[in-house]
Amino acid sequence: MKFLKFFIVGILFGIVMTKAEIISWYRIYEMFKFQSFHMYGIIGSAVALGMVSMFLFRKNMIKTFEGQEIHVAPKKRGVYRNLLGGILFGLGWALAGACPGPMFVLIGKGVVSILVVILGSILGTFCYGMVKDKIPH
Repeated sequence: MKFLKFFIVGILFGIVMTKAEIISWYRIYEMFKFQSFHMYGIIGSAVALGMVSMFLFRKNMIKTFEGQEIHVAPKKRGVYRNLLGGILFGLGWALAGACPGPMFVLIGKGVVSILVVILGSILGTFCYGMVKDKIPH
């Protein structure tokens, strides 16, 4: 019962993603072919919201539900690792036709074939967990 609010927010998030056509393979295809601004506008607004949120976190203007301050640890800077990670993420997104959020919305919509993508992402996460201590970060 204590997780009901998260369940409801997840359902609302899924509805918004469906109505905004974020889960549409065709919209993603248009984006990767630079034929439409639709997805870039959504991604850009999400980045802008993230930037504002991080600013407010760092200024201690937003707190958790329990009233505690939110501390964000600084990340290591590096062009190579960010480029490599972005390329891998983009390739996976282009091949699968969905990024991690919409994958679960697609299950709710009844697209059973997305289970292959989800299993692949879980396997990839597991493999990374096994080798993360052996690779440079």
